[in-house]
Amino acid sequence: MTFDLLAAAGAAAGPPSWVGFLPIVGMILIFWFLIIRPQMKRQKEHQQKVAGMKKGDQVVTAGGLVGKVLKVDDTFVELELGTNVRVKAVKATIGDIIPPGGTPAND
Repeated sequence: MTFDLLAAAGAAAGPPSWVGFLPIVGMILIFWFLIIRPQMKRQKEHQQKVAGMKKGDQVVTAGGLVGKVLKVDDTFVELELGTNVRVKAVKATIGDIIPPGGTPAND
């Protein structure tokens, strides 16, 4: 009978079962604040920048082409890459907008 009391006391003295999940929760929080959240912030800033694109802006596509915006549509952008060289690109593939005073694309 004393053995049963000792066994019951030893089982009750252990940590709760949810304590084993704390390292997993900690890793999820670390991933969220160090990787996922900053990436979502950058993506939102990029979407706002592309949405504000207008005729005359200098842009760089994801493929590395530099051009001047001639026409902006809901889905597409018409770019001038050189003299009489026009291409139509998907708006989502615009990587960056070059600020005024940057390197001109058509030189």
